[in-house]
Amino acid sequence: MSKRVFLSLGSNVGDRAANLREALARLSGAGVGVRRVSSFFRTEPVGFQAQTWFINCVLEGETEKMPLRLLNTLQRIEWQMGRRGGRRFGPRAIDLDILLYENAVVRLAKLTIPHPRLAERRFMLIPLRELAPHLRHPATQRTVTEMLSETHDTSQVIRLKEDSNPSEGT
Repeated sequence: MSKRVFLSLGSNVGDRAANLREALARLSGAGVGVRRVSSFFRTEPVGFQAQTWFINCVLEGETEKMPLRLLNTLQRIEWQMGRRGGRRFGPRAIDLDILLYENAVVRLAKLTIPHPRLAERRFMLIPLRELAPHLRHPATQRTVTEMLSETHDTSQVIRLKEDSNPSEGT
């Protein structure tokens, strides 16, 4: 039985938009049906500022994989696309995170769902709002729109035009 999931994708190394498109294709081939994808956004780094800005998006998908299996799939795709250990919040060709998995609340050493910093990250909330503004956080019951209006994060999140070159600029 398929489960509805929301995943965050981000890249700030190489051709960032192409990295996101490649990750979306790999997800489709790895048991994650892609229903909808938000716009791409150029986003200011959070946590470690001295790096290239990211391109981020959120996808709404479906999968039959259980949460830990889904996490393993995401980590395998990250590895295949060149992600290796490094500085926390540092540069990376691809970053894939589970934001929400149905209405599940998962608290394991290796995995927390909903994403533990979802309500604190504009680069996750703004693309998620584009897809599902009234979706509720399963633990707090706040909508995506409410979380966005209450966040203390002031980082810049700029929607890219479809015909723009996301490699330009910062």
